[in-house]
Amino acid sequence: MDRLSAIDASFLAQERRASHMHIGAILVFEGPPPPGEELVEQVEARLHLVPRYRQKLAFPPFALGRPLWVDDPRFNIEYHVRHTALPSPGSVDQLRRLAGRIFSQRLDRSKPLWEMWVVQGLAGADPGSPRWALITKAHHAMIDGVSGVDLASVLLDLEPVPEPRGGRPEPWEPRPEPSAAELAAEGVKGLVRRPLGLAGAALSAVTRPGEALREAREAVEALAEVARAGLDPAPSTPLNVEIGPHRRVWWVESRLADFKAIKDALGGTVNDVVLAVVAGALRRWLQLRGEPTEALELRALVPVSIRGEHERGSLGNRIAAMRGPLPVHCADPVERLALVREAMAHLKESKQALGAEVIAGLQDFAPPTLLAQASRLNFSTRLFNLIVTNVPGPQLPLYMLGRELRELIPIAFLPEHHALAVAIMSYNGGVVFGLLGDYDALPDIDRLAGFLDESIAELRDAATARRGRRGGGARRGRRPRASRAAG
Repeated sequence: MDRLSAIDASFLAQERRASHMHIGAILVFEGPPPPGEELVEQVEARLHLVPRYRQKLAFPPFALGRPLWVDDPRFNIEYHVRHTALPSPGSVDQLRRLAGRIFSQRLDRSKPLWEMWVVQGLAGADPGSPRWALITKAHHAMIDGVSGVDLASVLLDLEPVPEPRGGRPEPWEPRPEPSAAELAAEGVKGLVRRPLGLAGAALSAVTRPGEALREAREAVEALAEVARAGLDPAPSTPLNVEIGPHRRVWWVESRLADFKAIKDALGGTVNDVVLAVVAGALRRWLQLRGEPTEALELRALVPVSIRGEHERGSLGNRIAAMRGPLPVHCADPVERLALVREAMAHLKESKQALGAEVIAGLQDFAPPTLLAQASRLNFSTRLFNLIVTNVPGPQLPLYMLGRELRELIPIAFLPEHHALAVAIMSYNGGVVFGLLGDYDALPDIDRLAGFLDESIAELRDAATARRGRRGGGARRGRRPRASRAAG
């Protein structure tokens, strides 16, 4: 029985009637959809590589410990891999509405926490060129954005006709479901391990006092930074209202080359450019709604992966959170990017992300009731206006059953009192902004998507102008050889 980490368990504690803690993606493939049985066989043949997908939650009685992952003896893949179709004409807008309905439904906690929807009937860009889609969702308690990218390689191939992976795996035999007494015993073990873990840490500190003192000092400083940030709540906006369970989905496509050209010409990182683009779009959207933007700076919760190379492909969450600035008060796109770049550089030099990691480590020693309270403090929704998560994806084409993956659209989740989440992912030279909005609070999510396009375009134009001035200046500053020889 695998025990959930403190961070994983916190996503369970945060889930409410209107806040579904699942994340996912929409994958669009070219070509005709595969037969349903063939796709089910494809998934089933590779589930041994991701055993968590056959496991469900088990809760020790009397809250004796964090939940556990146990094999589901009634696992039925046909419950998780579902089939549907769009009515004619099979438009992208119909796909968006379907995705919104799918992401409006909570996952059943009595079963493994994932679903995969095969969507037929999607029209292609050209007549006679069919497409199909795969809509996936999994609970954040079992997967984060970075491990999700790694897991995609389990179901997707690098070639249209992949090399055989060897013999078929042995038939899966679930381990017996634990009894209430066994779950209670596991909970007691967890309670016993906490003081032992603290004792082990103390012994380690005795054997290496200098290093332990330095780490303790850094941890205290990091916690102090998190505490100071917690005293400064995010401003109130139309994005921070009571939400319902229903969702809207939209997305915006761009090119990774544009983002790299912008950061090369104007400075910063691709992630800085992403935050500046979101800030520019939100500025327009707030002004459209008649909201004042003067002196207004929104806060984005920016997840930061702390997953090491040795942890690639493992499930569960290895993330810390920073609160990045969105200077919507700034009208000039170049200045807006400069403000984001400076603030993010300061955050990276600070210990805010380390502080979140320290809190997560301390939560490993907390009983479940305190863990739920700690997760609410660490993930307090009053400290940020929206989630903006940027995950780098593979920069080469991927395939499923010989069909090329053409679009990869990430979908995040909405915490309480947050009407918008923006997930960004790059894939094969493209960048997609996936927007998830509350159905009632964001009826104009399409307008916000259009403002993202405009915000990208103004930064791209500014970068082009900056490169032009540099090139022109270099030409004007170079004297002809004949003149130099004459001089």
